[in-house]
Amino acid sequence: MARGVRTESGITGPQKCARSGSIFSRTRPLHVTDRRESSMSIRDLVETCLANIHNLDGEGSRAFTRIYHEAARQRADVLDRTQAREKGLPLAGMPISIKDLFDIAGEPTLAGSQVLRDAPPAADDAEIVQHLRNAGAIIIGKTNMTEFALSGLGLNPHYGTPASPWQRETRRIPGGSSSGAGISVAYNMAIAAIGTDTGGSIRIPAAICGLVGFKPTAATIPQRGMLPLSRSFDSIGPIARDVSTCATIYSVLSGQQQTSLTPLPLPSIRLGVVKNIVLDDLDAQVAKTYEAALSRLSATGIQLQDMALPVLDGHSLYSVHGGMIVAEAYAWHEKLFAERSHAYDPRVASRIAHGRRISADDYKAFQAERARLIRQWDIETGSVDAVIMPTIPIIAPTIREADADANYNRLDRLILRNPTIGNLMDACSITLPCHEALDAPVGLMLTARGGRDRELLRIAKMLEGVLPPRQDAMIQS
Repeated sequence: MARGVRTESGITGPQKCARSGSIFSRTRPLHVTDRRESSMSIRDLVETCLANIHNLDGEGSRAFTRIYHEAARQRADVLDRTQAREKGLPLAGMPISIKDLFDIAGEPTLAGSQVLRDAPPAADDAEIVQHLRNAGAIIIGKTNMTEFALSGLGLNPHYGTPASPWQRETRRIPGGSSSGAGISVAYNMAIAAIGTDTGGSIRIPAAICGLVGFKPTAATIPQRGMLPLSRSFDSIGPIARDVSTCATIYSVLSGQQQTSLTPLPLPSIRLGVVKNIVLDDLDAQVAKTYEAALSRLSATGIQLQDMALPVLDGHSLYSVHGGMIVAEAYAWHEKLFAERSHAYDPRVASRIAHGRRISADDYKAFQAERARLIRQWDIETGSVDAVIMPTIPIIAPTIREADADANYNRLDRLILRNPTIGNLMDACSITLPCHEALDAPVGLMLTARGGRDRELLRIAKMLEGVLPPRQDAMIQS
């Protein structure tokens, strides 16, 4: 029996769809065009997502920690009655999942943990949730995650670990920490998901699930009502099936005007192909897929410039990132950790405990070194529009393999290595699927200097049209 998930009224197992009377799934992916151009009502779209969540053979019971059945249905009916699609709301009727780091008024924010189950309920919705609702989105549920967002693998011993869509029978990791976010889109339980990214936690699950994941410049999206991991590195962003949907959601979350994705002449795009550090330990499948993607880009006239970036060499890069994260995490968790550390995932507890060792002087030194690294990064990447690299250097390992004590830390460091660069450098970064039909999902990551979010999205949109078309047959609901 699949594990139950929390609803507005408590815990329940998989259910039948209230309107159709049967469990059904939709194997054709739900794109943004389904809500804008088809005859499907918003209520029917919501019912499709709910049915996929509760598919007895699916991953919904492990992907979600709470589902808003009745609230989503009521909201859909209101939007249908008021013909919201015709009123210009940018996300009118779009079912969206949110990571369980964001407050919803009246309930505790669990952050993938057991220790917060008895925490006081949130007084208000998180600011980004308010933005989503105001834009017409329907919050379909809260998604599972690595406890307190402290891993890139996506494992959760409390609520279960959902399997990624490729070779699902082998039970491969979903990527983390926004594990349920990527799975909710991959299995058609939502059109898009909102995650957080402190060292790759949006881009890793997106890459593993064959999706688009966008980490904006951190300061462009408000974090009020979000449970933090590291205020210095936390970013909020979307996972979806295409760049256009990510761009629309980014505009809503950031409170900016709709991001224009007007076409760029391909020969005008300058990309730096990073050659040091990020290609270490590449497995054969990723290497083959990545080289094929670069060949496709080169054939269009896009300017590709090989680059070895000295800023990436040396141990300070990752010690600064890791040191600041555990110091800030421990500062938030200190009281709770002292009282209930036994209830944490032991691997998460071990990492938080490292924060005790970071002195105030250490932390100030990390801050100064980070500022220096950002300045150096901006100089070294100044001749290109963005740099390009594999999102992660390996295909997704199995859950069993990643969960083994002998592998966990090694795989976690390897998977986090490339995406972490964007967080450390206060950059914006996006991953695009670049694999061929039925091959293992591989992400192609573009990272631009901080504040260049709109330019990066325009470039990503152009590359999306050059890379292999997504093969949705691998997505099985």
